[in-house]
Amino acid sequence: MITKWLLLIAVLFTPFAYAQQKQPNIVLIMADDLGIGDLGSYGQTKIKTPRIDELAKKGAKFTNFYSGTSVCAPSRSALMTGQHTGHTFIRGNKELEPEGQQPLADSVNTMAMALQKAGYTTGAFGKWGLGMVGTSGDPNRKGFDEFYGYNCQRQSHRYYPTHLWHNNLRIELKGNNLVEKVHYAPELIQTETLVFIEHNKDKPFFLFVPTVLPHAELAGPEDLFFNNYKDVFSETLHKGNDYGPKATIAGYASVEKPRATYAAMVSRMDHYVGQIIDKLKDLGLLENTIIMFTSDNGAHREGGADPDFFNSTAGLRGYKRDLYEGGIRTPFIVSWPTVVKSNTTVDHKAAFWDIMPTLVEISGQQMESYTDGISFLPSLKGSGKQKKHEYLYWEFHEDGGRQAILVDNWKLIKLKVKSAQPIFELYDIHKDPQEQRNLIVQYPKVATKLTKKLESVRTENPVFPLYPEK
Repeated sequence: MITKWLLLIAVLFTPFAYAQQKQPNIVLIMADDLGIGDLGSYGQTKIKTPRIDELAKKGAKFTNFYSGTSVCAPSRSALMTGQHTGHTFIRGNKELEPEGQQPLADSVNTMAMALQKAGYTTGAFGKWGLGMVGTSGDPNRKGFDEFYGYNCQRQSHRYYPTHLWHNNLRIELKGNNLVEKVHYAPELIQTETLVFIEHNKDKPFFLFVPTVLPHAELAGPEDLFFNNYKDVFSETLHKGNDYGPKATIAGYASVEKPRATYAAMVSRMDHYVGQIIDKLKDLGLLENTIIMFTSDNGAHREGGADPDFFNSTAGLRGYKRDLYEGGIRTPFIVSWPTVVKSNTTVDHKAAFWDIMPTLVEISGQQMESYTDGISFLPSLKGSGKQKKHEYLYWEFHEDGGRQAILVDNWKLIKLKVKSAQPIFELYDIHKDPQEQRNLIVQYPKVATKLTKKLESVRTENPVFPLYPEK
């Protein structure tokens, strides 16, 4: 009897048993302005993305997943806080001088803070945009033990920036002076990303990779990625704000071959994802790591980008800044070898604000702050009852203001919100995912019901007011 107990104890305390019992590592990769149709796994035919496509084959691909909204900062805020843009603190791109954006408030809890409390070491590598160093929104104050990259999203308009940030240290990039181009920022950030994995291989970690690729400007070294596309497409020079004495931080440089350059940037991003996967595999961490991949909003048309040529929206209407499906429906892929079955397709409607409660549940904790999100863990496991949203909601504060709400198959969009005469559109997303048939006249009762719902599911934020003062 004693021998049996000793054998049981030995089995329980083998390294394999320990690895199976400890919390999974979490890697959340978020592309910047990548359209849902830019990946081979979502229908792309002109750009090669083999590593992300492989990730989808070995895990789950969501077909009805939505970003926080259709532009950078508020979408990231929805992701970090688990709240839609009618509740999250940052609801628009509000620039601050000399560097940075409106910061998350002291009172705001984030996904990273919750995972820190659960015992995770946390790191963010890429673009932040939710508060400058030293402010209440500093990534080190919002749950990240380490940050490296662009703090300010305005700075990230340049791929050869004058500096990056490592926590509170400004890292000067000698040779990058808006005239010369020496250091390609995504490569520097990728190097630090892999170092973080190496340094934290012996403890559970949360790695957030908000890569700046393939956001404009369109730029990169003329290396293998570019050479694979440079003679493939017909091209037209895009004239921009070139590097030189008159260059500004927020500008986009000219690009001789914008289509080839964009394709190269997407393939480079895919390669970086592959490097992360390979690093995890080499360290024996892949089986106990959740990898999530998404994009912060829909495809952009800036700096020479041509989403129509690449079918970057997968046939959906709209682009970045629109609340049509092309502006907010985004790729979402989850790989978790011990839990998620290969070649899983998930049609459950989910959004950025669902990721925080899902990861908090996986970490073994309870949500301690308000969330609009619902854990989609049952959908990942393929077992248990998946709770569904009563509605999904978005708002956008530029261009006169926009709102949208999705209830079942009905989607109501309100345009020119800040004017005295807003415009309403109603679509049946199930029958008309391209949003070509406005049914506002045919279904007035549905429109009235959704309008009331749209106005009731949000609270006004004095920092980002949506409605004009009466």
